[in-house]
Amino acid sequence: MSGKETTPYTERTGEYAGAAARWEKEYAHHLVDEPTRTNRSGIEVAPLYGPEHVPSERNLGDLGFPGQPPFTRGVYPSMYRGRPWTPRMVVGLGVPEDYNQRMRALYDLGLRGLFVSPCNSHLRGYDSDEVDRELLGTCGTMISTTDDMERCVEGLPIESESVSIGDTAPYTLSAMLLAVAKRRSIPWTALAGTTNQSDYLSHYAALHMFFRIQLPGQKRMLLDHIEWMNAHVPRWNPLSIVSQHMEEAGATPAQAMGFTLSSALQYAQDLMDRGREPDQFLPRFSFFLNCSMSFFEEIAKFRAARRIWSRLVRERLGAEDPRSQRMRFHVQTSGADLTRQQPLNNIARVTVQAMAGIFGGLQSLHTDSFDEAIATPSQASARIAVATQNILRHEAHLDDVIDPLGGSYYVEHLTDRMESEILAWIEKVDTQGGMYEAVRTGYVQKAIGESALERQRRLEDGTEIVVGVNHFVHEEDDLPLARTQRPDPAKVDAYLERLQAYRGGRDEAVVQEALDALGAVFDDEEENAYAKVVAAVDAGATHGEVCRRVRDAVGFGHPLVSI
Repeated sequence: MSGKETTPYTERTGEYAGAAARWEKEYAHHLVDEPTRTNRSGIEVAPLYGPEHVPSERNLGDLGFPGQPPFTRGVYPSMYRGRPWTPRMVVGLGVPEDYNQRMRALYDLGLRGLFVSPCNSHLRGYDSDEVDRELLGTCGTMISTTDDMERCVEGLPIESESVSIGDTAPYTLSAMLLAVAKRRSIPWTALAGTTNQSDYLSHYAALHMFFRIQLPGQKRMLLDHIEWMNAHVPRWNPLSIVSQHMEEAGATPAQAMGFTLSSALQYAQDLMDRGREPDQFLPRFSFFLNCSMSFFEEIAKFRAARRIWSRLVRERLGAEDPRSQRMRFHVQTSGADLTRQQPLNNIARVTVQAMAGIFGGLQSLHTDSFDEAIATPSQASARIAVATQNILRHEAHLDDVIDPLGGSYYVEHLTDRMESEILAWIEKVDTQGGMYEAVRTGYVQKAIGESALERQRRLEDGTEIVVGVNHFVHEEDDLPLARTQRPDPAKVDAYLERLQAYRGGRDEAVVQEALDALGAVFDDEEENAYAKVVAAVDAGATHGEVCRRVRDAVGFGHPLVSI
């Protein structure tokens, strides 16, 4: 698909043309030899925008109304007035009881929507007693068993609040939550939430610690997970397509969005190749997007992406259900834009990014804590991050008006330009044979690396200013640096002892039978591998045991080298 066709712009005429010409002359007199300004996606930014910068006949096909195709102005008719954005926080530290305590405290402060972020040892596919204990619980919560998950969500309303889980193939955390719901007698049809981090292509492109298993095995596990969850947990979003990893790794906003939509197209085509109709699964697709400091560019990116996805779903995938065309997305503010220097400045950065996401029409929002560039967020900094969202909603009233920047000459022009740039990246991926092949061959990784290098050059030569880093630098900050929080060693010891006791107290024959069935499922393409993961976890298998069986069957994942 090529870039968007250009609609004729309004011509300057009459009194307006004369006034515009006088302004241009006066502007040039004040600013001689002004360097060209561009945003992060390389789009030139003019000093002033007017009606000549937007199509002469802006129509419903480009804008529409909220809740109607092409969804440029929002995916729901009432947006925040009727469906307030969900404030989320990535909470992960120490043992399950630590997570539960912090999550309850944030919940009392107005947080809604639970987010379970496991320890890095878990993300790499191991149980907590399979790695160096110094690594445990510093960047997430130690979760190896269903009992651990139960302790994490004790007293929290998983039956009424959506739950986002940092879960990668073979999706044991989702299976553990299902097992907890079963223990609580909560029907799976009542559960709502997202298998966050299920987008394996983004991991291979830009987040190299989540591999676990080889690329073909990742594909099989994801498609089986989507099909099984669609059938058994219908309110669940089993796929979250992630732009954040790529934009944080250095991709421009337009480039990252192009790759993200290409990933969504790839997953949709993979499911259609299995005989699934697009309207069966597309309504449960969700997106996890990044929001950088480039304020207007990010707003335009979100608006353009909704419009592109609506059109692609109709014209390329053949979906007819309007729900399939809605691009529902979560936004996390950019950790890559936070600085170790003068860390309290990050509160202002997060606020700006959050405002861009809100004006761009997000459905849920994670605001980073100001100390995330230094360490795992403290409880005090997490409270400020939650309060930031409460202030924007209740004091600044940013939820009063739907798409408040719609109609701005600049925002509409930039939305059109971002649309063209995003479509151009989708076309480049198409020429590579789709996103799976583009990632497998290293094309995407190379493109992101080149963009990251170019931005680093701008930071080093001072073309792009970062306060406290390359401009307005203090010799000594008068603010204390945050310290990396480490779990209580006694709690870690008790947790590891509890994990050993868990293994000793289960029916080993039942566990091994379930694991054997999981290992054997990969010999039969007709069976659903995720169903076997659910059964193994329900039988008492640990996270590491499930991952090991899957790795043995499909191979260990390694970085894909660019060629």
